[in-house]
Amino acid sequence: MSASGLPGDRDVWRIAAPMILSNISVPLLGMVDTGVVGHLESAVYIGAVAIGGTIFSFLYTGVNFLRMGTTGIAAQRFGADDNDGLRTSLGQALIVALFIAAIAMLLQRPVGQLAMTLLGAEGALQTNALEYFYIRIWSAPGTLANFVMIGWFLGLQNARVPLLIFLTINLTNIALDLLFVIGLGMKVDGVAMASVIAEYSGLAVALFFASRELRRRSGHWPVATFVRIREYGAFFAINANLFIRTMALMFTIAFVTAQGARMGGLILAANAILQQFQNLTAFGLDGFAHAAEALVGKAIGQRRREALEQAVRLCLKWSLIFAGGFSAAYLVGGPLMINVITDIPEVRETTLRYLPWMIVSPLVSVWSFLYDGVYVGATRARAMRNIMVFSAFAVFLPAWYLLQFLGNNGLWLAFMLFLASRGIGMHFGYRKYVLPEILTEIKRVQSRSD
Repeated sequence: MSASGLPGDRDVWRIAAPMILSNISVPLLGMVDTGVVGHLESAVYIGAVAIGGTIFSFLYTGVNFLRMGTTGIAAQRFGADDNDGLRTSLGQALIVALFIAAIAMLLQRPVGQLAMTLLGAEGALQTNALEYFYIRIWSAPGTLANFVMIGWFLGLQNARVPLLIFLTINLTNIALDLLFVIGLGMKVDGVAMASVIAEYSGLAVALFFASRELRRRSGHWPVATFVRIREYGAFFAINANLFIRTMALMFTIAFVTAQGARMGGLILAANAILQQFQNLTAFGLDGFAHAAEALVGKAIGQRRREALEQAVRLCLKWSLIFAGGFSAAYLVGGPLMINVITDIPEVRETTLRYLPWMIVSPLVSVWSFLYDGVYVGATRARAMRNIMVFSAFAVFLPAWYLLQFLGNNGLWLAFMLFLASRGIGMHFGYRKYVLPEILTEIKRVQSRSD
């Protein structure tokens, strides 16, 4: 913090830098997953991992509210110096995470079959995608618990531990990918098994640091908040809206994959590679969104308007700088990245044809990524839900219907309009509704204390 107590560039980077490293490791892992099967004898393995990955994007990213909701709640309780509240936010989120994971594992067979139908996978593609899914589903308890742990540490303004968790998961996963697929000759089963082992390795690291953090903070575990359903009211009020918001996002992403599959195996494989570019952009820019979550939440917990507005300005500035950097990197190095991911000539040629969409994507999507962080830190989940649902169903789907005569170009143009709609809606929503509401609440609390 600066001498005035306001956040500065250093505070943004203290959180953003570790999270950028953490987040970029996730799509890099996806590129390795795609790359190790991209050098096998058939493009069907690329498609199978893409289909399987899409299912888990729905299941895991669909419950990413466990991470986002925990960050916002923990950050505000951290700002208010409420150690018992920090324990409550962690315990409740872990209990919900394990409950959801148990349901997902129990329903794995019908979920897998339904996903194949919805995504249009048939024949060898379906067989390999299901094999991947039925192995990787056993990572669910570890994955969802890691969501909670990462969100909780971010709420405490601690991005170093999430970095260690991410690096443990992704480096372990990459090493096992290479061992199982390249070394032992496994195929999609090796990629899935690597993910399962890696998630539990990351959870072991998370639990170690969480126990050490709690020993340093005086307080007690309020058991009643864990065993009484009504005590989860605030948690569910935030996270139910985040769940709907995230499912609308994942519907849009899965729709892109499904439409690509219907255009043929080459388009499916090319879009799977392009989606790795999009993921790289999203996870990189999300580093500043994470900084916004933590700094905005803390400022609201402290009831400081100046700190809130300064946090948003600084995070937006650095987000725009990095978005320009991603676009330049894809313009210059995109073809090389495609060649590294796959050596199948037809897939390379098809992917390169649609690369321009990835070059413009960072500048279009940066606004929605940054404001996601602001809204999460402010625990304004309902507004996030409304904007996302509108962008998915009132912008993206009609745009695709009108533009589908353009084929895959029309699909990516509709997706860009979706991203633009989110950014515009969240910007004006923040200025007109969210910020005034927060300032009114701050004034109300200050007047009570006076």
